[in-house]
Amino acid sequence: MPVPDFKTYCQILDRARDGHYALPAANVTSMTTANAVLRGLAESKADGIIQVSTGGGAFASGTSLKDMALGAMSIADHVHRVADRYPIYVALNTDHCLKDKLDKFVYPLVAETEKRRAAGQPNLFNSHMFDGSNLSLGENLDIAEKLMARFATNDLILEIETGAVGGEEDGVVGDHNAKLYTTPEDTLEVARRLNPIGGRYLLAATFGNVHGVYKPGHVKLQPKVLKECQEAVVKKYGEKARFYFVFHGGSGSTQQEIHESLDYGVVKMNVDTDMQYAFTRPIAAHMFKNYDGVLKVDGEVGNKKHYDPRSYLALAETAMAERVKQAVTDLRGNGKTMFS
Repeated sequence: MPVPDFKTYCQILDRARDGHYALPAANVTSMTTANAVLRGLAESKADGIIQVSTGGGAFASGTSLKDMALGAMSIADHVHRVADRYPIYVALNTDHCLKDKLDKFVYPLVAETEKRRAAGQPNLFNSHMFDGSNLSLGENLDIAEKLMARFATNDLILEIETGAVGGEEDGVVGDHNAKLYTTPEDTLEVARRLNPIGGRYLLAATFGNVHGVYKPGHVKLQPKVLKECQEAVVKKYGEKARFYFVFHGGSGSTQQEIHESLDYGVVKMNVDTDMQYAFTRPIAAHMFKNYDGVLKVDGEVGNKKHYDPRSYLALAETAMAERVKQAVTDLRGNGKTMFS
């Protein structure tokens, strides 16, 4: 059961929060990138998360179809099949889905899980993210409430976001303004609205996070925002209401800032942009080094061993796996798999 069931995934998240470490959540767009994440986690003896965005799903379905739900299903099916060979748990999540894409992405995937459950099969995904950060908090939570009710009956975990993450990821753009910092009042409203429904949810509270790649120290994070939000919700609703936080836009963060956020309840950190670079860098090196092999220069035949996609994609998979291992180390997750 390396793709955990609901009970096991909840235990993994509980253990991470109590142990002050987090799971890396790597975005993937293909079988090759999914394999890289599995390899990196296994070599780190760490549990983690493979996630698919709307754009990633559209790409995975093929450039002629661009069906985001179909592509996400294909990747999830692959992970379910191969994960059984790895001695770690890997959860499946869908990343940033805005309101106008729910009908094309999240709802079809939830329907697929409902179909599978009726047939006695495991859930396709463990969790789905609804990104209502571009809406008012009221409208954001109106939609989240409806999703939460449906998710709770299907052993699915909901991820939501309050505030806006700066930068851009997969077409989702956040502006640099006051919304970059979630307030305790925001999170109290989240708890008031969602906690009575039942089920489980993760909260991507924003504390200056920015999507994209930045040099260390460039991003002005304030992890104390998470501490203030935790203190407020525990004071009003008790220890059982303590949040499970998600850290979006981790590129450019110092290890000290990452570790401080873990101490305040972060259990999941998204890593996408750095994974993309790690995957692409060895491909570029291969092309430069073997340009006369991958190209038929001056009418020559080239070198099949060099332009065979497996030659450079294997290098890319290895490099991305190494970046996954770095993420595990940054998040204090080495050797902490619950799989036995």
